[in-house]
Amino acid sequence: MDMIDGIVYGLGVAFTLKNLLAALVGALAGTAIGVLPGLGPVAGIAMILPLSYSLDPTSGLIMMAGMYYGAMYGGSTTAVLINMPGESASVMTCIDGYQLTKKGRAGAVLTIVAVGSFVGGVVSVIGVTLFAPPLAQFGIMFGPAEFFALTAGGLLLFSRISGGTLAAGVFPMTLGLMLSTVGQEAVTGQNRFTFGFNDLSMGIELVALVVGLYGLAEIMNVVENLQTQVKPLAVGLRDMLPTRTEWRRSWAPFGRGTVLGFIFGLLPGPSSTLSSFASYRLEKAVSKYKDEIGQGAIEGVAGPETANNAAATSSMVPLLALGIPFGSVTALMLAAMMVHGVQPGPMMMTNHPQVFWGVIASMLIGNVMLLILNVPLISVWVSLLRIPNHIFLPLILMLAVIGSYSVRNSMFDVCLLLLVGLLGYVLRKLDFQLAPMVVGLVLGPLIEKHLREGMFMSLGEVSVFYSSPIALFIWALVLLVLCLNPLAKLWGRLFGIKTKPIVAGGIE
Repeated sequence: MDMIDGIVYGLGVAFTLKNLLAALVGALAGTAIGVLPGLGPVAGIAMILPLSYSLDPTSGLIMMAGMYYGAMYGGSTTAVLINMPGESASVMTCIDGYQLTKKGRAGAVLTIVAVGSFVGGVVSVIGVTLFAPPLAQFGIMFGPAEFFALTAGGLLLFSRISGGTLAAGVFPMTLGLMLSTVGQEAVTGQNRFTFGFNDLSMGIELVALVVGLYGLAEIMNVVENLQTQVKPLAVGLRDMLPTRTEWRRSWAPFGRGTVLGFIFGLLPGPSSTLSSFASYRLEKAVSKYKDEIGQGAIEGVAGPETANNAAATSSMVPLLALGIPFGSVTALMLAAMMVHGVQPGPMMMTNHPQVFWGVIASMLIGNVMLLILNVPLISVWVSLLRIPNHIFLPLILMLAVIGSYSVRNSMFDVCLLLLVGLLGYVLRKLDFQLAPMVVGLVLGPLIEKHLREGMFMSLGEVSVFYSSPIALFIWALVLLVLCLNPLAKLWGRLFGIKTKPIVAGGIE
């Protein structure tokens, strides 16, 4: 079916009572997860992953997608009201958002955030509808060599542009790849690295690892910083209306943020976070009011918030069209699809059109739901921030333990949760990036699968992995991106020009 028929078919799938309810629950739960400090979209989705197994694939993925873009909106609420980002993509919102709150414009800022998130999400859905089918058709030309280059090269690239030093990204990625080899080997059925523990024969459970890395480690971080937390001020409905000037100054950042976010969502890395940083820098460069940005300018909120929601939506393109997750959330969605027997990739649009088009159409519906519900519900989200920590933190810990145990009914996974939580806390203290570890665990089996298939088909000839024009282009692109920073530094030394890093986290 063509794109028009596909989106009409998807709307028919999404407009069933079950899927509408899944989108509503996902969007509201995602907003709450984004609002509450100590959680984020990755940990929140990991905790509902067992619940998604009890639903059909379409409803489960619609709920998970709703939580993702809902969390993108919710994270901005704490950033604006108490100068604490609910998740990493809202870090830039703290700067101008909190300054505007101190000027008494918190309600207006939250309305601008809601509208910007809607604009970025809806326009990005249109882009997904246009880009995903052609990309899926192109993906049919891929074989083991091309998929190996895409998965291995994408993972390497992801680990480098996640931020920090070389070791900060590559070391966690290596840990994730090592953990992905634990358990039964797919071809021969032999146990690997189980060390006599029968529980390890089924591999490392993704839910336990992700909730430990993000949920438990973040709880420890919140407990450590309890004394510095600020309680939010009350925001009434009368305070929610922006002025005409604020509306006028927001439309251009909405447009720039949407385009920038959509592009970043198609690339490996923490797209929502990187797009919000890039949007903020773009506004400081091109805005008519760039001198005010950093001191409480609406452009410093409208652009980044639109960009991170657009990136959250467009990150579904490589997942659905190629079966490659370029982030932690899409890695979890890939795991959910594989549990249901749905193989994302070039043939998904043909083999599972109800999932492919249903998820895309649900993102359009979900963004409308967010706009309609979140503005009048802002007082509810503010009330969540007033929950006493002695109630909130044990509740989150209980949910984390239940979520980890319920996947396989295994106490081993609960022990793994606690160990990984401690590891995540230590790694975060040492400024290591956690996302490459999660993506390495998910992509590890795929990388091994494509490697073995390529070696088998070529009778052990390694050149098959770089002789294909597509594979060669992918490897050349990865090498180019990794070398941008050292090349820029070399250029600066030769010509005496002081340069800044071109790619965040690139090789120095």
